[in-house]
Amino acid sequence: MKLETSIEQLITKKIDEQWQDQLDFLKTIVRFPTISGRERVMQLYLADYFSQNLKMKVDRFIPDIDMIASHPGFSPPEWSYEQSDIVIGSQKGIEPEAGRSLIFQAHADVVSAEPISEWVSDPWEPHEQDGRLYGRGVADMKAGLAAMVFAYKAIREAGYIPKADFMLQIVPDEERTGNGALATLEAGYRAEGALIPEPFGLKAAVAQVGALWFRVNIKTIQKDAWNQKQTNVIEKCNTVISALMSFEDELNKTVTHLAFSEQKKPINLNIGTIKAGDFASNEPIKATIEGRISMLPGEKIDDRKKELEEWLIKKTKHDKWFKTNPPHVEFFGFHAEGSCSDDSTPLFQELDKAHTYVTHELPKRRTLPSTTDARFFHLYYDIDAICYGPEGGQFHEVNEWVDLESVRKVTKVYAIMLANWCGLSKVDQT
Repeated sequence: MKLETSIEQLITKKIDEQWQDQLDFLKTIVRFPTISGRERVMQLYLADYFSQNLKMKVDRFIPDIDMIASHPGFSPPEWSYEQSDIVIGSQKGIEPEAGRSLIFQAHADVVSAEPISEWVSDPWEPHEQDGRLYGRGVADMKAGLAAMVFAYKAIREAGYIPKADFMLQIVPDEERTGNGALATLEAGYRAEGALIPEPFGLKAAVAQVGALWFRVNIKTIQKDAWNQKQTNVIEKCNTVISALMSFEDELNKTVTHLAFSEQKKPINLNIGTIKAGDFASNEPIKATIEGRISMLPGEKIDDRKKELEEWLIKKTKHDKWFKTNPPHVEFFGFHAEGSCSDDSTPLFQELDKAHTYVTHELPKRRTLPSTTDARFFHLYYDIDAICYGPEGGQFHEVNEWVDLESVRKVTKVYAIMLANWCGLSKVDQT
């Protein structure tokens, strides 16, 4: 359903007119330190904004873990969701049969800003410089969140309303499990298409890896029988880490997928935390290593678990100490499968047309070395979903930034895509 050019021009002009408001909105939500598990305060702000400024019907609730615990996409958390609200802003279509329903979904949570002392400015006070905005979560993904909100706001302020149902979904805990998105979909908040504003430089993602979080525990509680000395488990961490990194090397040599054929190392193993010891003059007897291993589309989570456990046993069995103190592996948090998209679908076609209109360039694609909430739509609900968002950098690192002109562009792309996918009707604003 092609819109008249004049309507496209009207919408994009409105986005330019409200740009300062959008920038102020983005700065406001960056100031909320929504580290995973502490999303509520910003979610309350957004719920009120959707209701008062966008005139949407708003639902707010926390993820129902009992409802999703048996779902194949569920990831087991070790934390509470008491402060992790889901916020849904809904606009009922006034002529649903004339358009197609759509979800814009962003995640509210961000990762830790530590070490804060290494930032050029306060990570919770957005800093604008040379066309970039700096702050924790500004790229991943609050700039995209602001873009999808103001794309819809521009359509409303231009005097139009979607013909088909439209939702803004802001979900928690994407950075640790994705259970917020899963709980939203399981609660029935679904549509015929979805867009997630991941900051991938105005390139639509066509494939993404999965992710599995693991924890390796090693400990000793008595002196070693053969030498009557206490083994320092921190020293034994070196053996475990070496084994884990060789596991990464082995997988990248033996596991392939066509979508990732151009990447030298599509499977990544990351060591995220090491915890051991409590006193400089003590011999530590317990150590914990936590990390993340990825999976290519089609690989199974249970298979990766078994492979990891067997690899650690294989690589440590020749060490006399590990024979009586074998590493114990646990799995928690992310249990995410990889997924692929068909980039010839009607949803991709609408995104491509909107991108071309705004940028005057043909759209590009990319594969992702990370996992996103798009997997739920693809794997379990037969809903076409696209990850596409602004340009940024230093995600999960010090001095995270987003390019502001790219934010303005994707806002226009979102608005035009929404308009063409859902269809628009003129509304009386008197």
